[in-house]
Amino acid sequence: MRKWLLLAGAIVSEVIGTMSLRAVIDNPAWLPLVVVAYLAAFTLLGLTLRTGMALGVAYGIWGACGVALTAVLGALIFGEYLSVTAVVGIAVIIVGVIVVETGAHRPGPDSRATEPTEATA
Repeated sequence: MRKWLLLAGAIVSEVIGTMSLRAVIDNPAWLPLVVVAYLAAFTLLGLTLRTGMALGVAYGIWGACGVALTAVLGALIFGEYLSVTAVVGIAVIIVGVIVVETGAHRPGPDSRATEPTEATA
């Protein structure tokens, strides 16, 4: 559970940093928040990896969720255009994250195929 909370924190921090980066265009006062948020995002992502989560899974989920959330929030907060194609793309990203997560689990020792013996060969 801890690894998922750390990863969620990394995602939220990255999205805050990215949204603040967009806000810097209009108001440079947002720049310190950009720096702090990105620092937090990478720190939390590193801590997530230390819990044993695979790099491909952690980075894939982090990146995909960041892209999807940033696109949606960009439309809601900054009025950026979000086409039907983009919405479909976001849905594909979400499905992809689910596929990566469910495919990342290694089979346990009980699910290993056994070596054939003379009796079974």
